[in-house]
Amino acid sequence: MDRITDAVVLMAGSGSRLRTSGEVLPKPLISILGRPLICYVLEALEKIGVRNLHIVVGLHGGALAEAMRALVPSAMRLNTIVNPESQKQNGLSVLCAAGQVREPFFLTMGDHLFDPAVLDRLFQQGDRDKLNLAIDRKLDAIFDLDDAMKVQTRGGRVLAIGKQLATYDAIDTGVFLSPNELFDFLERAKQDGDCSLADGVRLMAEQGKVCAVDIGQGWWQDVDTVAMRRRAEEVLSKRLSATL
Repeated sequence: MDRITDAVVLMAGSGSRLRTSGEVLPKPLISILGRPLICYVLEALEKIGVRNLHIVVGLHGGALAEAMRALVPSAMRLNTIVNPESQKQNGLSVLCAAGQVREPFFLTMGDHLFDPAVLDRLFQQGDRDKLNLAIDRKLDAIFDLDDAMKVQTRGGRVLAIGKQLATYDAIDTGVFLSPNELFDFLERAKQDGDCSLADGVRLMAEQGKVCAVDIGQGWWQDVDTVAMRRRAEEVLSKRLSATL
């Protein structure tokens, strides 16, 4: 199988729910066990073989882009993409990468931590003609399940996605292996010039174009609030200790 060379990382959000008193750092730079959160993401992408890193920042993301230049591994080429409408939903941030990435590409969030094994599962099991979403079926282990993006699956396919789903059997980890076709569906999903990534995924799922790739015992954590940050540090600390 050909190596996946490109990855898109969304980091145009404000991160207001994550900051503690006095913190002004962009969310991807906030410390997790003494290291910028984004460093864990970069390590996972480097390990799987990504060489072209496309980061999508907000209109006022100059400081973040500058900091990223010092953090990106030397084997990666950094491409900074500015989303001039970062106050809108994250689907527009994904669309900003259209025409700049080689398909298929990894797509993830700048505030999600995950095992490198999650990317490996997408690489090994994903259907490269479809959108592949890494899902977690360990519902009892999800921190803040109410806030999580729910997914309904059947036979390895995503049927529905949304935070308010009444029936679901998995959670969206925010990590994808994507074809360029995602951009087309995001354009179709736009309403009044705005759309979320989930809106595009939902349209593709309706046409049977989204595969569910189970991460098994793999670990991930959305780091969107102070409580989630504490949970991430607790779990990471235990995992690091177990490897010593």
